[in-house]
Amino acid sequence: MEIEEFRKVYIKLDRLILILLVLVLPIFGMIYLYQSTGKATWNLPELPLLVDQFLSGAGIGLLLAQYLLFRKKVQAVFQTEDLLVKLKIYANATRERYIMLFVAALICSAGLLFFGSAIYNVVFAGVLFFFSVAKPTPERIKTLLKLNKEDAEVIRLASRPE
Repeated sequence: MEIEEFRKVYIKLDRLILILLVLVLPIFGMIYLYQSTGKATWNLPELPLLVDQFLSGAGIGLLLAQYLLFRKKVQAVFQTEDLLVKLKIYANATRERYIMLFVAALICSAGLLFFGSAIYNVVFAGVLFFFSVAKPTPERIKTLLKLNKEDAEVIRLASRPE
């Protein structure tokens, strides 16, 4: 088996996750610090309470949806025996999951900026939880995809730097 094809899929996915995390952390961090100091003012417009409820609902909804959709999409790996196809299905499901988490984090940032509600901190903590716990590792892939020892070793080797 050519390990380079597996490595390419794994590295591409890992880079995307790191880029999304690096983008969202400073945005939320700056808004959180702005809200917690209470001194600076950006003269933001007053938005209706309905917008607050929509944003908090969307953040919570995306947090739940990413988990459920990921679980559903990963079930497709059991339809094939080809390890590369399994890894690509897993990578696509994970990519969609992290994009949903990224959008949820941006929603939390906007909600915190305009409304300052603590619910956005809680939802963002949930987003960070999934960002860290759901990060693809060889052991996690082995467990989720129920791989045998030989296939798990291929994934482990693909995750190693060249």
